[in-house]
Amino acid sequence: MDPQEYQQLEQQITPPTPYVKNVLKAFLVGGLICTIGQAIMYLYIIFFDFTDKTAGNATTATMVFIAAVLTGLGIYRKLGAFAGAGSAVPVTGFSNAVVSAAIEGRTEGMVLGVGGNIFKLAGSVILFGVGSAFFVALIKLILVTAGVVKW
Repeated sequence: MDPQEYQQLEQQITPPTPYVKNVLKAFLVGGLICTIGQAIMYLYIIFFDFTDKTAGNATTATMVFIAAVLTGLGIYRKLGAFAGAGSAVPVTGFSNAVVSAAIEGRTEGMVLGVGGNIFKLAGSVILFGVGSAFFVALIKLILVTAGVVKW
């Protein structure tokens, strides 16, 4: 069988990908995650006297913690299988990726297994996050020193 015949056979056998359905599920689940985050933010503002600016950090930490717990319980994996990018794009997806890597490495020990696997993903994110923050702060310092921007 030549490659062209094989490709035609594959197209006949393979079911079509439900793009619209997948996009709709991703949109709804991602929106639900963001709505839950917004509700948590309002709870911090209402019950703990946070401001709009300070509630964001606590909300992010809470969402990361919730996603880590759900990953540990095996629930976030099912959510990811259902929603695809809708569960991977928010910050909860990053938490899921880090905790999943840690869970995979637990048989190799705490330091080399869990610690090493966590930094496979988190290390690059931390590196580029810190690097980006440094360059943005440097640009701001230059602009403030030059009198272009007020501190």
